[in-house]
Amino acid sequence: MKNKKIYFIGIGGIGVSALAKYYLCQGFKVSGSDLAPSEITKALFKMGVALKIGPHRAKNLPKGVDAVIFSPAVRINNPEYREALKRKVELKSYPQALGELTKNHFTIAVSGTHGKSTTTALLGILLKSAGLDPSVIIGTKVKEFNNSNCLVGKSKYLAIEADEHFASFLNYWPQIIVLTTVEREHLDFYKNLNSIIKTYKKYINHLPEGGILVANKDDQNIKKIIKSFSGKIVYYSQKDKDAKKIQKVLKVPGRHNIANALAVKRVGEILKIPEKTILSSLAKYQGAWRRFEVKETKISGKRITLVSDYGHHPTEVKATVEGAREKYKNKKIWLVFQPHQYQRTYFLFKDFVRNLKGLPLDKLILTDIYDVAGREDNKIKNRVSSEKLVESIKKENTLYIKKEKILDYLKANLKGGEVLMVMGAGDIYNLTVSL
Repeated sequence: MKNKKIYFIGIGGIGVSALAKYYLCQGFKVSGSDLAPSEITKALFKMGVALKIGPHRAKNLPKGVDAVIFSPAVRINNPEYREALKRKVELKSYPQALGELTKNHFTIAVSGTHGKSTTTALLGILLKSAGLDPSVIIGTKVKEFNNSNCLVGKSKYLAIEADEHFASFLNYWPQIIVLTTVEREHLDFYKNLNSIIKTYKKYINHLPEGGILVANKDDQNIKKIIKSFSGKIVYYSQKDKDAKKIQKVLKVPGRHNIANALAVKRVGEILKIPEKTILSSLAKYQGAWRRFEVKETKISGKRITLVSDYGHHPTEVKATVEGAREKYKNKKIWLVFQPHQYQRTYFLFKDFVRNLKGLPLDKLILTDIYDVAGREDNKIKNRVSSEKLVESIKKENTLYIKKEKILDYLKANLKGGEVLMVMGAGDIYNLTVSL
């Protein structure tokens, strides 16, 4: 096993890189490729992973490779994928490979439109605090996991972030499923909400006899999903009595995070972890990479509070800004938001307008939509833009600025003392690195 060679196409992806780290820690020889360098690829290189950065090429595939795992974003005309086919090397997508791991562990899968990463992080910290020595595969870096998106333990327990995009979670076979929230999302893959609900119904039936579904009682679409489910359901709700206990210990703001923590508390109760251990583990959570990540900094000598967040769905943006307003009651709050993917922005345009318009902000800056390579429809690209969003929001405090000019605007207009939120799943993150 230690000599088995695995090659990852798209190794810089947040999920794919976590799986690469898992196999590396298990003694496999890991290598891979990605189109561009990033924090993630730099970390993998330091760990000893051989990397090819730049255009994908058939010659990148190492000699004697035993298996190839590819990102869901990789297409069948990818030269490295085609080379693996030609050599008859074992080929698996990231969800297929992760699915194999779920069959060999007591797997707890966290799914939903929002809250997956935070809930999985909280869950991993709980399992670790309870001495259960879990493995965790997650779509963000967690401070408590040595700033990694992967924790490798020696026990049977595996906690994973189970993504619904491309119906990836249909590859997973967990013993416990956590459902956080469900709404319209990934409409480049799903036809509509009904299609999403049908896929979730299929997914929760992957639970074995004796498996348990932990479900958010406050979510209307989850109610539709579980309506005909015959297995065991454990509910959680913001109206639960223990919500106040969680609010007292949780360091990250927002009602949505109280809900995420409640889900984790229910899993802890299922596993018979004492409440004292559950609450103390929830109190340890310092927040994850690009999940309401806070730092104090200066712009042109003026001190500000910078909040970096990955949120890119209208509901996520709303919940995160409301959490910030709750935390920073008397401060001016500015938001720089980069919409993610033309198709998402087009299909959810009205939701974006409604949610962005109602945000408790002093200034809203929208920049160009992040173009997701290989997942865009050129016809749609011509129909939607951030300028159109600004026109539809119709508020004096809302403006469009090109990405490369944002920093200059901030330097000229911030007075000092403001909370500057930078949100989006694309390269707007680079703005936070420069501050």
